[in-house]
Amino acid sequence: MKNTYRACAEINLDALKHNIQEIQAVLGDTKLMCVIKTNAYGHGSIVLARELAAMGAYGFAVATVDEGIELRNNGIIQPILVLGFVAKEQYADMITHHIMPAIFTYSMAKDFDAVANAMHTVADVHIKLDTGMSRIGFKSDAESIEATVQGIVMINSLLKNIRIDGIFTHFACADCEDDHMTFKQLKRFDNVIDRLEENDVHIPIKHCANSAAIIKYPGMRMNMARAGIIIYGLYPSDEVDREVIKLEPVMRLKSHVIYVKTVEPGTTVGYGATYVCQRPTKIATVSIGYGDGYPRALSNKGRVLIGSQSWPIIGRICMDQLMVDVTDADYEIKQGDEVVLVGSQGSESIPVEEVAAINNSFNYEFVCDINRRVPRVYYRDGEVVDIVNYLR
Repeated sequence: MKNTYRACAEINLDALKHNIQEIQAVLGDTKLMCVIKTNAYGHGSIVLARELAAMGAYGFAVATVDEGIELRNNGIIQPILVLGFVAKEQYADMITHHIMPAIFTYSMAKDFDAVANAMHTVADVHIKLDTGMSRIGFKSDAESIEATVQGIVMINSLLKNIRIDGIFTHFACADCEDDHMTFKQLKRFDNVIDRLEENDVHIPIKHCANSAAIIKYPGMRMNMARAGIIIYGLYPSDEVDREVIKLEPVMRLKSHVIYVKTVEPGTTVGYGATYVCQRPTKIATVSIGYGDGYPRALSNKGRVLIGSQSWPIIGRICMDQLMVDVTDADYEIKQGDEVVLVGSQGSESIPVEEVAAINNSFNYEFVCDINRRVPRVYYRDGEVVDIVNYLR
């Protein structure tokens, strides 16, 4: 890759492979559905989908129809499930591209069936149950279960142009220390499935385990599990046992020094003059900012790595640049030097969790926020194998 003195996100495909092997080792015969919504949590959905398919992923979960169509247009043939809401106007596109919706009302199923009928085909769907998130999904509490079961029975028996391929729910607290809520949700999920089978509705694929549940609850993996954040080498919370699956972060966010100068005491730095130099200060300007997805909340709080040493961010982070105090460097820091904002450099590292904590956020949000202005550079065995520049 040419050094353009801007930012890039390096994606380590060897780390990705390691993580998938760790996940597959605990899943055994359970199918692996990889969640690659939001551009594969910022890692680049097209390249990662191809890699994950080659590693044995059964299918992919996305949040929108367009995310699914993008995968199809780039050669992905595995099953694709849209986890979120889909407007009726998108049903035909879903059917054309063999993308499955999450059905959560009878009327939605009826409308989807009508479109499939008009297209002279039978389309696969998954049933979404709300067992405790209070988002989309058929209700599954004691007062609602009979109506839900009868609705799904009607979908199965009356709607001839859709086939129920799977049924699933999503855990609210699988990454928490207290497991009460998770077992409550599992019981509701199991109750619906039991009642459906009593009504001779046998759904092939059942899935409820997310990343945290894959780690914490072996008995909840069923015959398919949905892995999201753990694919990318990040843990869903501090409450999960990191010895069960040993992950390696896939993304390293880096930039370069673009200018170095020394200023006098009393000089202010950045918008709002929030930092005042107390001594002669050597400032390195770095070509990344909140316009790239690096949080402005790290102003005067965050740090970067240059030359395998840690240096503090001073002043407010700008849209396209930030400033670092390198006064105490015992070597020359110069234009073009690599700057690591997340990840390792030599023996030093800045974990995503550290940056996210300063931002009052969490690791999911940070990687998802790295935007399309930042090229993704893919490495295998230390060599660049692909580059995705979304602006070209």
